[in-house]
Amino acid sequence: MRIEIFAAHWGNNELAPQVFIDRVKAAGFDGIEMSLPLDAAARDDWTGRIAAAGLGLIVAQWETVFHPTFEPHKQALAELLHNACAAKPLHVNSHTGKDYFTSAQNRELLQLAADISRQHGVPIVHEIHRSRFSGHPMLLLPYLDQMPELQLTADLSHWCCACESLLEDQPQTLARTLPHVRHIHARVGHAQGPQVADFRAPEAQDALAAHLSWWDEVIRLRRAAGAERMTLTPEFGPAPYTPTLPYTQQEVSNAWELNLAMLDLLRKRYMR
Repeated sequence: MRIEIFAAHWGNNELAPQVFIDRVKAAGFDGIEMSLPLDAAARDDWTGRIAAAGLGLIVAQWETVFHPTFEPHKQALAELLHNACAAKPLHVNSHTGKDYFTSAQNRELLQLAADISRQHGVPIVHEIHRSRFSGHPMLLLPYLDQMPELQLTADLSHWCCACESLLEDQPQTLARTLPHVRHIHARVGHAQGPQVADFRAPEAQDALAAHLSWWDEVIRLRRAAGAERMTLTPEFGPAPYTPTLPYTQQEVSNAWELNLAMLDLLRKRYMR
């Protein structure tokens, strides 16, 4: 099974497209994970540059966060997913639904995504994320029972926040969830936040060990299933994910440097 590691565009939006692409290529990533413009010319400019650099593409859909009521959310989701799939990425990572939508509404959105995925022949995976349909384990698990074909992006740092723990008290939750994971956001969270200041620091080692154990299990499951590829994106982000100092608001760590360090850790751990 090929392990492919992607660079997050999040946190690098100020860079010109070619500058960012060259930076990603020089760092040794296999591809880029990013949202794409709805303007077709701008979208095709990005995808052409990425392909010319020999990099893979995962498209992120998160903009439905701006649509808090159901019908506008559904309309935006359809437009964004069609646009994402038109780029023919490896897969689309979608922020889907809301934790306050009804179960029926969220299932309607998930079915919409499944229909669009089939139409384009592009897998769509749904990110575990606070405030989405998957924002807490007890929110997600009923959907896995009702829609066992659901495929997920594991960003389990969000569940650490939601559960105020490193999930050590609910192995059954992880056992039901991890078989559905097809993509990993390799960020380390803790019981009070989605991102430790520096995963290499001594005080972050328990959190790092917990996340590595989850990622290890996903990799094991995918290898056992005979999967061709597994993708991971180091996803340490800028403030407010990166903690800041009081008064000055200076970030205490650099997200790009953390993502490079995570790239190195993942390569050494999974590509031996």
